[in-house]
Amino acid sequence: MVDRVIATEAALQLIEKLKERHGPVMFHQSGGCCDGSSPMCYPDGDLIVGNQDILLGHIGGSPFYMHKNQYDYWKHTQIIIDVVDGRGGMFSLEGVEGKRFLSRSRAFTKEELDELQI
Repeated sequence: MVDRVIATEAALQLIEKLKERHGPVMFHQSGGCCDGSSPMCYPDGDLIVGNQDILLGHIGGSPFYMHKNQYDYWKHTQIIIDVVDGRGGMFSLEGVEGKRFLSRSRAFTKEELDELQI
């Protein structure tokens, strides 16, 4: 089965580093307010997930959520979480590491969409 969200090796390494420092973590794809549309990393449970948030999958063993309104725009793509140099979102755990998580994407193939039943 195709995954809706995956992570690069660099992102997985940073997730492991953050988990060593902070314990279990979770992700939420921001909807574009203060921190733009970035993947935000929080200590697991620090962000209250609402009934409009969709669990897209797990990266590095950590849950990755997105609000339904945002998902409606991204549902035809696989989200690829990567890491780049620079300051992350002010509330995201990686901000002090001099790195930030970044969402990339690719369109699902017709076969993948059929499998996902979009």
